[in-house]
Amino acid sequence: MNRVPSSEFAPEVLSDRERAVAERFAAGLTYREIGEALFIAPSTVRTHLATIYGKLGVRNKIELASHVASHADSSAGVRAAAADVQPAPPVLAVFPIESLNAEEQWHRFADGLSSDICVDLARYADLPVIAFHTMKLLGNHPERFNDHVQAIGASYAITGQLRADEHRVRLTIQLLEPRSGRMLWSERYDRPMEDILTLQDSLTESVINVLAGCFGTLATIGRKASRHKALGNLQSYDCYLLGVEQHNRFSQEGNAEAVKLLKRSLELEPTRARAWSELACAYAVQACNGFGGDLETAIRNWGAAVEHSLRLDPTDPAGYTCLGDLMACRGDIPGAAEAHARAYEYGRNHADTLALLAGSKALITGSPEDAVSLIDRALYLNPLGPPWYFGMRARILYVVGRDRECLSALDRSSQESPSTLIFKAMAHARLGEAMQAADTARRLRAEFPSSSVERFIRGYPVTNPRALDAVRDGARLAMID
Repeated sequence: MNRVPSSEFAPEVLSDRERAVAERFAAGLTYREIGEALFIAPSTVRTHLATIYGKLGVRNKIELASHVASHADSSAGVRAAAADVQPAPPVLAVFPIESLNAEEQWHRFADGLSSDICVDLARYADLPVIAFHTMKLLGNHPERFNDHVQAIGASYAITGQLRADEHRVRLTIQLLEPRSGRMLWSERYDRPMEDILTLQDSLTESVINVLAGCFGTLATIGRKASRHKALGNLQSYDCYLLGVEQHNRFSQEGNAEAVKLLKRSLELEPTRARAWSELACAYAVQACNGFGGDLETAIRNWGAAVEHSLRLDPTDPAGYTCLGDLMACRGDIPGAAEAHARAYEYGRNHADTLALLAGSKALITGSPEDAVSLIDRALYLNPLGPPWYFGMRARILYVVGRDRECLSALDRSSQESPSTLIFKAMAHARLGEAMQAADTARRLRAEFPSSSVERFIRGYPVTNPRALDAVRDGARLAMID
């Protein structure tokens, strides 16, 4: 086969569809992700790639990425092919962690840890992650990172070093922006020597939950960049990140803005599964807080969004958490429990998922004591947890009767949410603090006239008998029922 020299790469070599496939594959998207973006089957993506490799004379993904990267700026054909589709979001590359120990066992441990971080980030980080087997081929030599990053088109790179003695293991991790050379985040983890697989899981969980999640380092960096763009230049990923931020205010204004931004994200890229699950959560917040119209409309919108989410990504834990809560709203408690179990199966090591499930276990179906363990684990895994973690913890502590701790958690939760005021009034009332309860109840009626305890019960929904009794008794004492 005659190889096509890089300098002779011309846009007419590939069809428009082949160029679109080549760009996305070079950027690290999987066959499934490319198929969703271009509305073709994964098997068709594979067929296109075989043709592309033959036309360009390239032998692997790295050579293909080099072709795409070296001609992206000068090729009018590439720009034209990209014009009719939404630009891909930033891409993350996890370089193999470098073992500073000579023993082979630590080199294997470093590779296993790198692979686990890569796989888990691909599930939770809301942006494409280049497959680890590709990164393994590139190695972990820092002097070659810039060349590698340009070849694979990565926006962010994770690097790390591991050293160990007979007592402890130390992992140093950095998040870099290769184009500017800036270090965006770094952390050092020290762990006592223990069972090797347990140690690997512990280190992986720590890294993932600081980097990923709704207020993780990657999302925070993305939101900051999105805010500097003109409104007309916002891409689907920008709208998604800003929508998540607004949703997590848990206010009426923030919720309305979140729905608007997430809908815009999906107009630009209808196959963004996480935008659908986040939109479903926004409608769930409408349902329980009395935001944006009647309960039945909110539930219908909630159901449509979660259906889209799980059709696009049948392993999304946020989608299953939302589905479980929705099924309880519809009276299907066994179905709700099954959906929550699926959410835990897919997201057992993800702090956001555990925090959401903790609230569902306490108020919908499950054991409130188990819910305390889940929310504590979420806060352990993600010490940078956003305010809504503490709002969730407060609800759980209220159900188990720990009212003083509930109030402390509410002080750290969203102060723009009516549910914060509902639980604050009820906790004060159960503690016999009638004046504080009355002041909070007056504020609830003044600031959120469309919200009520009964709306919260129906829209959350509160179906766990123990939780239902606690909420109705507290509402009666606080005179907010």
